[in-house]
Amino acid sequence: MLARSAPAKRPALTLHSGPEPTFVHEIAVVGPGVVGLPMAALLASAELWAPNGEPTRVTIVQRPSTSSGWKVGAINAGRSPIGALEPAIDELIAHGAGSGRLRATTQYADIRDADIVIVCVQTERKGTAPDYTHLLEALNGVATSLSHRTSASVPLVVIESTLAPTTMQTVVRPLFAQHGLEEGRDVLLAHSPSRLTRGGIVERIASTDKLIGALSSETAPRVASVYSRIVTRGTLHCTNATTAEVVKTLENASRDVRLAYTAEVARFCDAQDIDFFAVRAGVNARLATESGTGVAPCGGLLVPTVGVGGHSLPKDGPFLWWRALEGGAVPAHSLILEARRINDESPAQVLALIERFSGPVAKRSIALLGVAYRADSDDARNSPTLALAQLLIARGANISLHDPHVSAVDQNLLRAGLAGMFHRDFADALATAEVVVVCVAHQRYLRGGKHWLPHAQRLRSVIDAANAYRASEIASTAVRYAGMGRGPRRPSGALIDAVTTGLQTVMRGVGNEAAMLVERLNERFARDAFGRVDIDEVRRLAACCVSRCNVSAPEPIVPIESVDGFRSRLVACAVDAWS
Repeated sequence: MLARSAPAKRPALTLHSGPEPTFVHEIAVVGPGVVGLPMAALLASAELWAPNGEPTRVTIVQRPSTSSGWKVGAINAGRSPIGALEPAIDELIAHGAGSGRLRATTQYADIRDADIVIVCVQTERKGTAPDYTHLLEALNGVATSLSHRTSASVPLVVIESTLAPTTMQTVVRPLFAQHGLEEGRDVLLAHSPSRLTRGGIVERIASTDKLIGALSSETAPRVASVYSRIVTRGTLHCTNATTAEVVKTLENASRDVRLAYTAEVARFCDAQDIDFFAVRAGVNARLATESGTGVAPCGGLLVPTVGVGGHSLPKDGPFLWWRALEGGAVPAHSLILEARRINDESPAQVLALIERFSGPVAKRSIALLGVAYRADSDDARNSPTLALAQLLIARGANISLHDPHVSAVDQNLLRAGLAGMFHRDFADALATAEVVVVCVAHQRYLRGGKHWLPHAQRLRSVIDAANAYRASEIASTAVRYAGMGRGPRRPSGALIDAVTTGLQTVMRGVGNEAAMLVERLNERFARDAFGRVDIDEVRRLAACCVSRCNVSAPEPIVPIESVDGFRSRLVACAVDAWS
């Protein structure tokens, strides 16, 4: 057990930032996934040294599961286990393993004397509450190991996983205390939520602004002194843990709301045979004029798709609401939770478009192109394509799935019961297809336009749910083409005005909702001035994320009238919540 000493006299971790090198003996990274592996590889290649002049060692911990335990052997052999879509990592892993600065293990005991432990374990949700099963398993392993350390230094533990607000204070701190490790005395706890997505992730780490939220004021600068060695072109923002939790979940919740509003507009346009993309161009042009930049804003209308998937967006809105719901709040007018319902409906809306255009799907052979949740990624977590596939099967369709990047043994495919219908070969996936639904705009599908069409000899219609093609690239005397939001009618100026006003109302509503949730958090959980969340600070930090999340300041909302029959559930939520 770590020897106890008075806080003022404890032997602190030796960290020096600035022109001097940062000295640290060992860094541990738990979870060699999309976030953990590149961070570990970059830290192993950074200018980090122990005080004795030896290079800092980076140790990766992978739990010995049947599906992922093989990563340990791959890393120690100098091979990257996260696929060919991140080629920059391959060289870093090979160099780190070859130099001895990077190694992998399945044993938490191997990191008991680590100076810094970075936890990169996926979090889930169950209903509207967080599911921390894997995170708690990892943190218990870390805490057990650190409680047997022989080093006199006080370790830093940094959680990169997305957390619901107050988790660091009410879940993580007590967990370490149960192991005899008091925050501020025996361990320093921080939360630095990842803002990364697949695709050029090494470059993203270097250039993306990063939040560092801590439970005590001295901790975040210590984390920053290490992270500054790999975040070389982004800014490190030090704050308290609850603020970091709020900012990360609000960034994704806000984007989820904009995607849901986009879906509402696109569904209206499809029902009225209106060109959604003409509406989008008009709305974004007006927003750009109002902002004075002349550039379409980050906060404008997005592009409708099969749905919203991935690791973060489906859960972060409910994460943000977790404590309010637990405390008895009634979310009858929550834009954030309503947006989640709207986005969850998207696969069913695509099914309706298929049947509207191609007729009943029962006993039809339908191929779905693109299983990953986003373009040029192999990540199929919460993929809306999988949800669409299950809806089609329930209607009696015979389906096949194709993706050039997703593995045939992907865990998401297996859990959905769809692995037997998945093909990596175009010809196999399209051999009997009467209908093709383009679900993801992978470059493999875009290059050469309709190069995959000859494989589909029985093809009669293409449903473009990814805005991948123009009708002229697909349509022929034998094949019909339909896309989401591709109606022939031009929108009226009044409709464009109404959609613009509606979007502005919705985003004001998000700002009001965020302020309300922050107020509730402060009332129940702010233990001191350092731990309070300031909504203006939240807005400032959210604006520095990759998508430039511009959260409105709290302000009144007035009702708006429908135009041409367009009504938005989200606008109604914003108005009713203010009322």
